[in-house]
Amino acid sequence: MTVRTRFAPSPTGQLHIGGARAALFNLLFSRHHGGEYLLRIEDTDRERSTAANTQVILDALDWLDLSPDMPPVFQSTRQARHAEVAQQMLASGHAYLCFCTAEELREMRERAMAEGRPPRYDGRWRDRDPAEAPPGVNPVIRLRAPQEGETVVDDLVQGSVRVANSELDDMIILRSDGTPTYLHAVVVDDHDMAITHVIRGDDHMTNTFRQLQIYQGMGWDLPRFAHLPLIHGPDGAKLSKRHGAVSVLEYREQGFLPEALCNYLLRLGWGHGDTEVLDREEAIRLFDLDGVGKAAARMDFSKLQHINGVWLRRADDDRLTREVIQRLAAAHGLHADATGTARIRTLMPGLKERAKTLADLTESAAFLLRPTPLPFEAKALALLTPESKETLRQVASVLAATDFTPPALDTALRQFAEAAGRKLGQVAQPLRAALTGSTMSPGIDETLAALGREEALARIALAAA
Repeated sequence: MTVRTRFAPSPTGQLHIGGARAALFNLLFSRHHGGEYLLRIEDTDRERSTAANTQVILDALDWLDLSPDMPPVFQSTRQARHAEVAQQMLASGHAYLCFCTAEELREMRERAMAEGRPPRYDGRWRDRDPAEAPPGVNPVIRLRAPQEGETVVDDLVQGSVRVANSELDDMIILRSDGTPTYLHAVVVDDHDMAITHVIRGDDHMTNTFRQLQIYQGMGWDLPRFAHLPLIHGPDGAKLSKRHGAVSVLEYREQGFLPEALCNYLLRLGWGHGDTEVLDREEAIRLFDLDGVGKAAARMDFSKLQHINGVWLRRADDDRLTREVIQRLAAAHGLHADATGTARIRTLMPGLKERAKTLADLTESAAFLLRPTPLPFEAKALALLTPESKETLRQVASVLAATDFTPPALDTALRQFAEAAGRKLGQVAQPLRAALTGSTMSPGIDETLAALGREEALARIALAAA
């Protein structure tokens, strides 16, 4: 048996963080077992499903390197097949025609609620002859669900979960206009796509009880189910916009790397020893469903930033340079020519050491492209006292005669500080302010070298003036 998993988002909204984790777990499980990972766009809600949302989902999966092994299946293109299966169930007696009017259904709901019962369909057409149907009513097709015993899900995460069949009503599988319901379409699609493992959020557990009855009615083999705990916010409440980013692409805009976000989501509800940082290859080797916990996971944004910082330090400097240049243009209107690009690339090893996100990295690199005179932060401006300006004028003459390489610059600055009877920091801090407009940067020798002799001396002269 070839293991086959699928991720099946609905394009009624953007891809959220819980959906991204479900996609990741589906991909890792299939890869771990040498199987296939598929994508199905469940776009049967024609009013709310949009092409724009579909594209956002595809873009997000591509960014996270979670694209499927085959082109996506669009559920809306398979309605004829869904209707065909519903008719087969009708012919076999596992479904029946229901001619209830909208008014009857409303009265049924109101009566149940008034009596304190769940508003379920009462089965009034379950055993009636369609010949008794009122004129002008197009019927729906309802599943003839078992009324005795129980339905059991042997879940790979949650264990054995069961529900009494008396608590489940005869759900609609085909509407009066001939379109399938979501619960029915999902079963037909999973069967036809030969899905062996359905890995999804545990908010689908109630759906699974109902869907098992369709499998059983058709005599189809059951896939194995694994229901993942949901992701909550730091306060334990359901993750929402008030907790920060919800859409996956919002995390991209905030400066998170895709490999860092996947690494964090992997560890959010799945465990393997104390290892925190895993690349995709290692994750595939280790991942299986027995490591998934049953309890809801809590989103920890500080932990996500920490993991992202680790991946930033591992990232290729050319890649980070490209990312930063794009962000500087978009956020600050600063455009890099060949000289500016070389400055950023030269200083990137030092810049990324302190950054937690690409946004941090972009802010820290902005001084390399800013025209003079620089904007000064208040703390940096406070360092430019009359005494420190005199120091800048003196150190500029020393630097002008120095080979502009980090080792030579470091030696020159240390010798200057010693000769002046000062600590290196007393020289480096006003110099840093003059060069960057701030009090933070990589090593002062590296910063000077990245700017180059002409630009560095020009900035020092302006600050000292």
